[in-house]
Amino acid sequence: MLRRSLALVVASAIALVGLSSAGGATRPAPQFPVSVAAANGKVTVTRKPTRIVSLSPTSTEMLFAMGAGAQVIAVDDQSDYPKNAPRTKLSGFTPNVEAIAAYKPDLVVASFDPKGLVAALRKLRITVVLHPAAATLTDAYRQIDQLGKLTGNRQQASSVAARMQKRIREIVASAKPRRSLSVYHELGPDFYSATSATFVGRVYKLFGVSNIADAADSTSSGYPQLSPEYIISRSPDLIVLADSVCCSQTPATVAARPGWNRIAAVRTGSIVRMDDSIASRWGPRIVNFVRAVATALRRLGS
Repeated sequence: MLRRSLALVVASAIALVGLSSAGGATRPAPQFPVSVAAANGKVTVTRKPTRIVSLSPTSTEMLFAMGAGAQVIAVDDQSDYPKNAPRTKLSGFTPNVEAIAAYKPDLVVASFDPKGLVAALRKLRITVVLHPAAATLTDAYRQIDQLGKLTGNRQQASSVAARMQKRIREIVASAKPRRSLSVYHELGPDFYSATSATFVGRVYKLFGVSNIADAADSTSSGYPQLSPEYIISRSPDLIVLADSVCCSQTPATVAARPGWNRIAAVRTGSIVRMDDSIASRWGPRIVNFVRAVATALRRLGS
């Protein structure tokens, strides 16, 4: 009888150990501490941030898209989307370190490092991640992934990036033009444009569209200033206005420019107005930009 009781005790103990091991195997691994390799080197966060300051409009959009909005306590004066972002007078271009530190942030996200911002914040023991303008869509997805890890929103961030990739693939596949088309992307009424080497220029490359700014970029800056005569002579099939908000440019103002009535895009009405912020940021709303370009190309191809 005693032997049987001992056997039952041993069997029970083994079963409990097995259950404990099984439970441990399904328990999610702790998310913190976590480290990422950003533009300012290795960035480590020891616990989930609850006081995030974003000095980058694009990063602000990314954070809110992945569900980290409740962790954000302040954003810069250019972060105008989403509307419920806690916008302040903080500047990402001319940052005031004392003003940033006054929010007692446990994580600061920036796109620029003017006046040694990163070093100054580190001296105050404030963790900062530097995410400069993305050069490719892959760079944008990587930044979303890193912000997801740093804020404890990995799965949500992965879902955001996956949805972006899927939608962009679908949109591009549905609208690749059947014939060669050209585009002029206007950054301002002073005729600055963006070449295929830039983030926004790569969007047009997805569709196989040629960019008239490429041949005019003698300094390889990516953002040459074109002349009206050059634009007229190249007669782009599509004009995209990324200065509709800042500078009130419309299809009507473009058509009224001297000699522009000879441009193919003006003759066919293929002029797209884009919200300046959407056309200049590399966050989730880039899908909206890709969709607008696709819609214009489909009209040209019909």
